Amino acid sequence: MEKRRSSAGSFRRASIKRTTSGSQKIPLKVILPPSEIPLKVTPPSEIPLKVIPPPSEIPLKVIPPSEIPLKAHKAWIEKTFQKRECIQIFPSKEPNRCSCGQVVNQHVAIIPGATTRAAEEAGQIAQVAVPMERWSVLKHTQATPTDTYGIMEFQGGGHVNKAMYIRVAYDTKPDNMLHLMVKDWQLELPTLLISVHGGLQNFDLQPKLKQVFGKGLIQAAVTTGAWILTGGVSTGVIRHVGDALKDHSSKSRGKVCAIGIAPWGIVENKEDLIGRDVTRPYQAMSNPMSKLSVLNNSHSHFILADNGTRGKYGAEVRLRRQLEKHISLQKINTRLGQGVPLVCLILEGGPNVISIVLESLREDPPVPVVVCDGSGRASDIISFAHRYSEDDGLVSDSVKDQLLVTIQKTFNYNRGQAQQIFLMVMECMKKRSLVSREDIINTGYVPINHISITLRIILSNALRVS
Repeated sequence: MEKRRSSAGSFRRASIKRTTSGSQKIPLKVILPPSEIPLKVTPPSEIPLKVIPPPSEIPLKVIPPSEIPLKAHKAWIEKTFQKRECIQIFPSKEPNRCSCGQVVNQHVAIIPGATTRAAEEAGQIAQVAVPMERWSVLKHTQATPTDTYGIMEFQGGGHVNKAMYIRVAYDTKPDNMLHLMVKDWQLELPTLLISVHGGLQNFDLQPKLKQVFGKGLIQAAVTTGAWILTGGVSTGVIRHVGDALKDHSSKSRGKVCAIGIAPWGIVENKEDLIGRDVTRPYQAMSNPMSKLSVLNNSHSHFILADNGTRGKYGAEVRLRRQLEKHISLQKINTRLGQGVPLVCLILEGGPNVISIVLESLREDPPVPVVVCDGSGRASDIISFAHRYSEDDGLVSDSVKDQLLVTIQKTFNYNRGQAQQIFLMVMECMKKRSLVSREDIINTGYVPINHISITLRIILSNALRVS
């Protein structure tokens, strides 16, 4: 019994000894308080310097539009571009219409300060007494972010033509508009800008004239990389331009950039286009009973200018003129400081076209004008004056009498009205060196067919006159 106890006691002592001896071998780490830890100070001379290259040598990462977040893209458009809507019913000569042109029972007045959506939900119609003042865009419309942009798909044809579009306020800044066209629509700056003007009402052209005009216009656009600017709707001169574009497209001879700048208020089926960054089907068949006009389905892009009116032209005039001017100032040859050449092409037209010609010639620098002789009305009146005027722009008494009679018959004007148009024509003739009168029926071509050559001469004349 004692043996067992002594053995057990020996075992316990041995165990304690091993444990004790084992614990003595574990090294202890003494942690000093922070105040006693020595700090290693590196002198400035030993700190390695990181050399930052100058900004010009830092590679820029260009983010393609496809990688720009959709929300940011839409936010920029809706922050930059606006639409305009009439905010109160303003009595007009027609009892069922507001002075903005909208039918009263379709007119939604916006509560000042409220959002468009809230106003639409409220459905409030403002009733006002017969006013002493006149309706105006600034006083009686409200600007809100645009809600209409995207891609339209023209219906009714075998091949579905597509066009990019946006609804913008009539006073949109041209630099913002061009930024959208180049960055969002991915258009390259043109080497030539052809601005086509003429009659708004439908008119017929002699088959040969129509063929030569269309062929010359398209060749000029394709060979020079030009943009063609028109009024956008499928009537009058724009319809003839559209026919030329359609014929060219069917033969697949290269893409032509044709931009229509139309008033939002005169567009047929415009409600089908409303939506943010959408693709919408658009019916391009015109309604003979409607006073509105459909967009031409041969154009590639549309800018729909909005001043809050309905069924009226005019919203597009300022925007188009400023945009053309801004594009013409873009430098396509930085070494020579050369801008984008701009030429005004006239086919037929009413009294307003004579005003457009005069405004073009009065620009600084003046815009050269090409008049298609034989196309009718305004074109023929300007051509007649150009043919029989002297170098200083004056005409004989007999020519003056012929012009006055022609103006009266052409526009169904009285003598006083004809006299005003005559004076405008004579103002144009003071810069007759900038006017190119072309008898395209007999010569068989439009001068813009070789515009890259002839425009240098026209532009040099423009600089001398200015």
